[in-house]
Amino acid sequence: MSTITDARMSRRGLLLGTAAATTVSTFGIRTAKAAAAYEYKYGTNVPATHPLSMRAQEAADAIAKETDGRFLLRVFPNNQLGGDTDMLAQLRSGGLEFFSVSGVAGLSTLIPAGAMYGIGFVWPDYPTVWRAMDGELGVLLRKQINAAGIFVMDRIWNSGFRQITTRSTPITKPEDLAGLKMRVPVSTLWTSMFSALGAFPTSINLSEVYSALQTKVVDGQENPLVTISTAKFYEVQKHCALTNHMWDGYWFLGNRRAWERLPTDLKEIVSRHINGAALRQRADVENLGNSLRAELQGQGLEFTEPDRSAFREKLRKAGFYDQWRKKFGDQAWGVLEEAVGKLA
Repeated sequence: MSTITDARMSRRGLLLGTAAATTVSTFGIRTAKAAAAYEYKYGTNVPATHPLSMRAQEAADAIAKETDGRFLLRVFPNNQLGGDTDMLAQLRSGGLEFFSVSGVAGLSTLIPAGAMYGIGFVWPDYPTVWRAMDGELGVLLRKQINAAGIFVMDRIWNSGFRQITTRSTPITKPEDLAGLKMRVPVSTLWTSMFSALGAFPTSINLSEVYSALQTKVVDGQENPLVTISTAKFYEVQKHCALTNHMWDGYWFLGNRRAWERLPTDLKEIVSRHINGAALRQRADVENLGNSLRAELQGQGLEFTEPDRSAFREKLRKAGFYDQWRKKFGDQAWGVLEEAVGKLA
C-alpha cells in the first residue's frame, strides 16, 4: 500500500505520510528482522518529511514484503549517519550500503563530471531534464560513477529546480546579488557560478544552513522549494526569487561489494522498487514545486520572478560556460549541449 498520495502532496500531507511510513516500517522491522539474510542501511541528508525519504521508506517496505523479509533496508534520513562527506566516505569503505547524494555537490568531489548537469541556467523544463538524464547524458554520468567503484541505480531522483532566498534584499536582476553572502553546497560549480554573478559564496553543509541563516553568517541560500519548506528556511528568510537557476538530482548509490553480495533475485527486486520509487518521487517534487509557492507565501516569504535570460547572459560574459566546457571536456560538453542547446 502506498504511503504517499500521488495526485496531491502538501507539507501537511508529507507529515501525515511520514507517520504512516514510520508505522509500516516499524512493523516490517519487527516481523522481518529475524529472517533477514541481508540488512542494509540507507542514508540521506534530507528530513523524513521530504519526498526522497518518504519514497525510499515506501520502497524499503515493499522490498521487505516481496522478499518475505530476506532483505531489510533501514532508512536513515536527516543526516542521522553524518553529513554528505561522512556518508560518502562510509559508502566507499563499506560502513554504509546505500546513500543518496547530489551529483553536483557531494559526488562531484569524487567525480568532477558528475556536476555537469548542474550548470547554471541551462534547463528550460522537466521534460528536457528527464530526456537527458534517462538518455545519453545519464548513461555518460552513470558510466563515470561506476568507473569510480561505486554502484549506481538507473534512475536519478529529483531534487528540483533551485530558487534563491535572501533575508533583506529581493532578487530581481543579477546585480542584486552583488556583495551578498550566499550559502552554497560544498561544490566548486556552485561557488564559481555565484562568484560570476557577483555574490560571495560560502560552502556549508545542508544540516548547518538554518543556523547559518539564523545567526546571519550568510545573507541567503538557494534550494528547491520543497527543501525550503521541509527545512523551514522561511522562518529565517524573507524573500524568494524564482530563478530556476539549477536543476539538481540525487543519485541512489550503493557500495559495490555490498551490491555484488546480493543474489540475482534480490538485486532485481531491490533495483525495481528503488527505480520505481525514483519515478514517483520525481512527480512528487514537481507537484510540490507547483503548489508550495502559495503555502510559503502564507509563511511570510515574498516572491519575485526575475528574467532568467539576464542571469544567463551575465554568466556567458563572465566566461562561466567557457570555463566549465574546458573542465568537462568537449565530448561531455557536447552531450550536454545536445540536450539543452548551445551554451558557449
